[in-house]
Amino acid sequence: MLKHLSGLVCLAALALSPGNAETPEVIAIRNAKIVTVSGPVIPKGAIVVRNGLIEAVGESVTPPADAWIIDGAGLTVYPGLIDSLSTLGLPDAAPMGAPSATGRRGGGPPTATPSGPPTPPARGPEDRPSNTSYLLAADQLSATDRRIEAARNAGFTSAVAFPNRNIFSGQGAVINLAGERPGNMVVQSPTGQFLTMRSAGFNAGYPGSLMGVIAYIRQIYLDAAQYKAAKEIYNAQPSGNRRPDYDKHLEGVLASPRILLPAGNPKEIERMLRFGAELKQDTILYGLHEGYRAAALIKQHNGKVLVDLRWPEKSRDADPDQIDSLRALEARDKAASTPAELKKAGVPFALYAGALSQPSDISKAVKKAIDAGLSFDDALRALTLSPAEIFGVSNRLGSIDKGKIANLVVTNGDLFQERTKIKYVLVDGIKYEPSPEQPAAPSEATR
Repeated sequence: MLKHLSGLVCLAALALSPGNAETPEVIAIRNAKIVTVSGPVIPKGAIVVRNGLIEAVGESVTPPADAWIIDGAGLTVYPGLIDSLSTLGLPDAAPMGAPSATGRRGGGPPTATPSGPPTPPARGPEDRPSNTSYLLAADQLSATDRRIEAARNAGFTSAVAFPNRNIFSGQGAVINLAGERPGNMVVQSPTGQFLTMRSAGFNAGYPGSLMGVIAYIRQIYLDAAQYKAAKEIYNAQPSGNRRPDYDKHLEGVLASPRILLPAGNPKEIERMLRFGAELKQDTILYGLHEGYRAAALIKQHNGKVLVDLRWPEKSRDADPDQIDSLRALEARDKAASTPAELKKAGVPFALYAGALSQPSDISKAVKKAIDAGLSFDDALRALTLSPAEIFGVSNRLGSIDKGKIANLVVTNGDLFQERTKIKYVLVDGIKYEPSPEQPAAPSEATR
């Protein structure tokens, strides 16, 4: 009788929960296939979630009496997907575009035109142009960003979100894609400094070219090293010494545990690998649509990379009579083989959604990589445990293990298959049921 009553109480609590998020304190999924990613697949087992954490998982786990039960018969449970490079939660930022280290595309939208009097063109690195290294994505988050629900519907429960509007764009944060307030969303901050190779143009002041941007970044790190040394000397003996001037631009650089640099083709990849080593920074490359041509080189430099799932394709606005270059045709044909080539070479890599937002588009992009030679298991790992390892949060996210955050995806079949439906998504132990997919609004890239 008491057990029956407790079940009614749980159901009443669910009926009162806002939206489609359900928030019982204890949830148990039983009789389900469980793909842990970190270990072997459990053909038929149970997961117990309590207070947002995985309390138990295994074949012989018995759900506690106070648990709200989900019958997992015929269902499969996966770790929640992680978008390893994103602007989710940052509504003023555009989705991450396919970047290039040539300065042509730059991994993000152009800097917004400021209001008020025009800013004089930068004359040199001392003016700190296009440097907002001090911005924290964690401080810019909006829990009401409409893209969050679309990402959850695609099975994403976490993202690594970065500002993306300047050369030194700011510091990212690992976030969960649920929460009433931004503070509920943050898992780790800061998690890295996002850099682009976007130049101002020769008529807009320094730096006006790719060479200028690289020289500027190099100078910033030299300045940061000198600034750090000056602070250490002063802190050791402040009496009789003049204190260094505070510089928020250099503080942001020094506070970043790693940097992200754009690279597309082999020349850019080699340049950015060597540049990161020169700067003595833990470096992650992003973009990598021609990574299939440079997997051995990346391995040689012990590189880590993030691969954009928006594979190159002919622009809808392109002149139909224009003859594409052989290289462009090759990139469209072979870009999706990049993850498989990286795996063969032993390069740590993760996948990110880029400008893709619809669940069906993301599944198609992953399926294309699988068709090009990547195994299903490696594709799943590249969207779960691998990004967690690359950003240093694998003790919290990326697999189904006791003690980790309860971010789960429950499906009625194999993930990434066209007919598979996502039945439930759990983020921080909060249960969501994805709404039907809506037609995507045309983006700037497709208009």
